[in-house]
Amino acid sequence: MGSAFEEARAGGVVDLMIGVPAPSGEMAEKYRRYMSQVRDAESRDVFKMPAQYMFKDVPEFAEMDDPVQVLVDEMDRHGIRIALLNISRDTDARRAVRDHPHRFVPSWDCDPNRGMDAVREAERAVSELGVRALQVFPAGLDPQVPIDDKKLFPLYAKCVELDVPIFVNAGVPGPRVPMACQHVERIDEVCWFFPELKFVTRHGCEPWTDLAVKLMLKWPNLYYSTSAFAPKYYPADVVEYANTRGADKVMYAGYYPAGLTLERIFSELPNVPFRDHVWPKFLRENALRVLGIASVDDARSRV
Repeated sequence: MGSAFEEARAGGVVDLMIGVPAPSGEMAEKYRRYMSQVRDAESRDVFKMPAQYMFKDVPEFAEMDDPVQVLVDEMDRHGIRIALLNISRDTDARRAVRDHPHRFVPSWDCDPNRGMDAVREAERAVSELGVRALQVFPAGLDPQVPIDDKKLFPLYAKCVELDVPIFVNAGVPGPRVPMACQHVERIDEVCWFFPELKFVTRHGCEPWTDLAVKLMLKWPNLYYSTSAFAPKYYPADVVEYANTRGADKVMYAGYYPAGLTLERIFSELPNVPFRDHVWPKFLRENALRVLGIASVDDARSRV
């Protein structure tokens, strides 16, 4: 397993969820928008990030001369050639895309509660900022918006029109907020109504991973990314699916710097029981296809 992984990693990795590190106080400020629904004192007053109870060693950072360079150095250390980076609110993330255009694919965070303003904003982000993916955290919105809610349909339609994928959190959310809006069964109607939509799940789909596998078998444009999971905890049914009929559907996504270090992720990855033919697809090929990127050597090279 280890040799197949290393050979695939040598061809370059695409990370479908990464962020620019920041000192703990700044990171806490970035998470503040997710705290309006949180009610327990531990989440509000103790945690450095909203789902800290799920991670035993949340990365912490001191002041840095150049956090973008810290990120690029970490990517180089672990063989990550291209990373998907949310540029919606982070000036350092926008600088990363500007200064390292070959390394980063920009994504855009959407709030469907804003109606057509959100749709127009997303379209401008694609046309003016080079954004190649939209993203939504249904349980993190205030008010929450279920995956199959009518508020999201204009954004789904816009993704089809612009030919960009949408990344959507599915399963029990990490922050201590209600989960019903992210039930995996809600994906079914979306895929039925928008057969051209490239829909990528984030954050595990647990505890409904068996249903996620069934839906990926059913819908050609439904994909799974491994964000927010240490490799030793990848769901067994998802790994089995990747090894059989789902080699083209499961994609690597990390969670640096929010909850996991790249050192931990890449020390555990060789022990994931993927079959040899799965590794290059998992680490880069599926992501390149979904994002419409021609080459792992240049995030700007489009199909």
